[in-house]
Amino acid sequence: MGQVPNARVALPDVTWRKSARSGKQGNCVELAPVPAQGVAVRNSRFPEGPALVFSVAELSSFLADIKRGAYDDLLGDARSSS
Repeated sequence: MGQVPNARVALPDVTWRKSARSGKQGNCVELAPVPAQGVAVRNSRFPEGPALVFSVAELSSFLADIKRGAYDDLLGDARSSS
């Protein structure tokens, strides 16, 4: 994983996208494919802020962990209130 200090400047030619399920509040995470590097992730509310750049292998592993419930314990009681 790498980090760029200003996503808008460091990654000017990528196309950012966020989930169609994102709420109108704007509290969203955006992702963008970065050729020859992987996938960048940034806060949609702060496009000039930093972005993390994950290799395809790193992001694939993370998503697989999410799908199998590896981080469900972090939600605590939040699951029952949604």
